[in-house]
Amino acid sequence: MTPEQARVVLPGATVGVLGGGQLGRMLALAGSAMGYRFVALDPTEDGPAAQVGGGIRAAYDDREAARELAERCDVITYEFENVDAGVASMLMEQSYVPQGSELLYTTQHRLREKRAVEAAGARVAPYAEIRSEDELREAAARLGLPAVLKTATGGYDGKGQWVIRSEEEIPAAYAELSRAGTDLVLEQFIRFAKELSVVAARSSLGEVRAFPPAENVHVDNILHLSIVPARVAPDVLAEAERLALRIVEQLGAVGLVAVELFLTADGELYVNELAPRPHNSGHYTMEACRTSQFEQHVRAVCGLPLGDPSLLSPVVMANLLGQHVEPAIARLSVRDSEAERLGVAPKLHLYGKAEAKPGRKMGHVNVLAPDADAALAWIQGTGIWQAENEAIGS
Repeated sequence: MTPEQARVVLPGATVGVLGGGQLGRMLALAGSAMGYRFVALDPTEDGPAAQVGGGIRAAYDDREAARELAERCDVITYEFENVDAGVASMLMEQSYVPQGSELLYTTQHRLREKRAVEAAGARVAPYAEIRSEDELREAAARLGLPAVLKTATGGYDGKGQWVIRSEEEIPAAYAELSRAGTDLVLEQFIRFAKELSVVAARSSLGEVRAFPPAENVHVDNILHLSIVPARVAPDVLAEAERLALRIVEQLGAVGLVAVELFLTADGELYVNELAPRPHNSGHYTMEACRTSQFEQHVRAVCGLPLGDPSLLSPVVMANLLGQHVEPAIARLSVRDSEAERLGVAPKLHLYGKAEAKPGRKMGHVNVLAPDADAALAWIQGTGIWQAENEAIGS
């Protein structure tokens, strides 16, 4: 979208959200404080977003439901990238969808995404398109093992991928992932020192801003911690922000794009993935920045001036999975002398999901602190994330 095509959608208007999970919920909470109304389209009964705004219960590819959303809303956005791009394209004809469908089309397919990142002048891991087991063998020999075989579409939190460590694994890896019926891509395994991410915003009027980079720690392919400021050299932080801003501008994105990066021991940055929406690693912004990622997204798609993304406090965000919810509520519902001693302020966010299944993201805690060490000491001392902390130490 060009600035000439953009509209300014003022508070009082209704924002439609394709997707009604926790990201839609937190968008609605932030936007409601600004005076906007929200309606989410989602197949889940009493989903997280519908609890704080209006809801239309229907499948994401239900075109009649999408038309109802268009009739009820002044502007439409999406909270996750696996919504139906055809529905988004149809909505562009019937409503105002400043993000468009092109960015969805690009980021829903790993090969298209990698080519777009390369076109923006950023580095990605060497890769190859895979259409047969023979092609997989050839690419594995050329790129070297270990290498990561991934489905080109779908997949999150480590799903839809296989780290191939030996030639003997190739038949099983190909058989398993080819079952998905989508294109496959093999990526060279990057031996990274740290994982980073930058949430960048571009408004419909062309203004761009980036939040401070987060240092991310994953356990079993699920984000466990986001540490801000990231514990890397200042020039690396600056380069990460520069890459993120270049990518959102090159893509002509509207709204947020989270740029996930690998940092190698010799200081090289590789773009791993893009997410064209608010991102788990940006949840720290809710208390720790002058503007949260959710307010920024609303501002961007509504054509308002972007907010100041500056960091107000060091912070560590810790995800709450199903197994963490009860101990977290117990811990945070009473006075915490250890938090007082360390000078930290834990902020609890629960998503309103019906069932707390192990491994399911149910909420997060933002631990505001004088420094990252104090926040990490509190997280490690609570016992809430004992298994994850033991996995990091192993």
